[in-house]
Amino acid sequence: MKANMRVGMSQGVNLTPQLLQSIRLLQLTAPQLEQELRQALERNPLLEQEESDDEAADDTAADAAGLEAAAWDELPEPAFLSGGSAGVGGDEDGVLRIADGESSDPRLRLLRLLSLHWAAQDLPVAAWWLDHCDDRGYLEQPLDALLAEARAAFPERADEVGLLRLRLLHGDWPGMAAADAGECLSAQLRALPADATRALALRILAAHLDLLATHDEAALAAATGAAPDAVRAAMGMILGLRPHPVQAPVAEVHEHIVPDVVAWHAGGAWRVALNRRGTPQLRIAAHCERALAGSQHAALRGLLDEARWLVRGVAMRNDTLLRTAQVLVERQSGFLDQGPEAILPLTLREVADAIGVHESTVSRIVSGKYIQTPRGTFELKRMFAVRLEGAGIAGSAVKAMVKRLIDAEPATAPLADDVIAGLLARQGVRIARRTVAKYRDQLAIGPARSRQRLAPRQARQECV
Repeated sequence: MKANMRVGMSQGVNLTPQLLQSIRLLQLTAPQLEQELRQALERNPLLEQEESDDEAADDTAADAAGLEAAAWDELPEPAFLSGGSAGVGGDEDGVLRIADGESSDPRLRLLRLLSLHWAAQDLPVAAWWLDHCDDRGYLEQPLDALLAEARAAFPERADEVGLLRLRLLHGDWPGMAAADAGECLSAQLRALPADATRALALRILAAHLDLLATHDEAALAAATGAAPDAVRAAMGMILGLRPHPVQAPVAEVHEHIVPDVVAWHAGGAWRVALNRRGTPQLRIAAHCERALAGSQHAALRGLLDEARWLVRGVAMRNDTLLRTAQVLVERQSGFLDQGPEAILPLTLREVADAIGVHESTVSRIVSGKYIQTPRGTFELKRMFAVRLEGAGIAGSAVKAMVKRLIDAEPATAPLADDVIAGLLARQGVRIARRTVAKYRDQLAIGPARSRQRLAPRQARQECV
């Protein structure tokens, strides 16, 4: 055996405790931030609550924290969930130094789970795929286009990015990062024990989705050559699967939404401000800071450093949230003025470029955050929209157009999907009939035949 020695260079980010704390603060919603700050007030005697509404302290803290903000934005993706660099593990895991809490973002929860058994170098690729999934867990763009982007983003792992997506697809959350519903359901089926029923269910998914959608057991039995009882069992297995890789979280009825940002129209322009109601404004007690200026007491110096990191981290979180909300409101002013049909295509990368941060930072800051507007209170993520393939309009805007046409249709003569596609084409929006059907399903609206209602005279005659 011949021993070889190779010299190589690698680049990484040193995840200091203050950087990890800043990342965690970035993801907190308004109620979570309020709870965090009130606990800090009780825990650290060097912190005090400001009584005035003066925001100069936030601006000063944000300026002083420039280096920390730059360091956090150097993280390419949420790879910090793996516990830092490859050499860190066990009790040295930097994430354990911060009070842990369950994130409301399913991507972060899955990444935390993956960090337990995936290699650290694979987590950034997994995070990239998850950042390109919608809230249900499906890929937001066609698979071929995303594969090309992934290979460009990770040139040294161009041959592995597709395999890592398949590993996500068949991993802890079967169906995650699926290209469509068929791939999602197939991945869930393959996670079940192998038997004849599962094999038949996979055949039905692969070749007879149309018959499955109509629940036509006789046609499925004829098409597959299986017995009716076997077809019924296979259909039951498929219908017992989750329709999406990620299920929507169950809303707790006792909780109410607290907006993180408020937007209003005044003076001919849209204005944005943080919602500071209920959130304590913290600062370091000046007399304590002066008293500890030359102190060598380790415990007290530790409390002072902790207080400084917290104040700076909150300032960075607020500054990033405000700048992100300002860009969103400016870009989507038409949506706020006119409604969903006026929403423009907008991506995380466009907003990140506008405020000078990485797109993963924007992803973290908008996750779980709400904005209050004259049009209602909704998640900041709603102001992002995917461009309709081959057009300069957002898919969510087209969905709103479909809803408007259906809402205005005659009760006795509802519009078929191909008719809706024709009406949209007259407005310059060319989409296929199946796209109209997809949007209609997402709006929980039935097909034309199920929406048809009898005219009053015909209804009276049938009653007689």
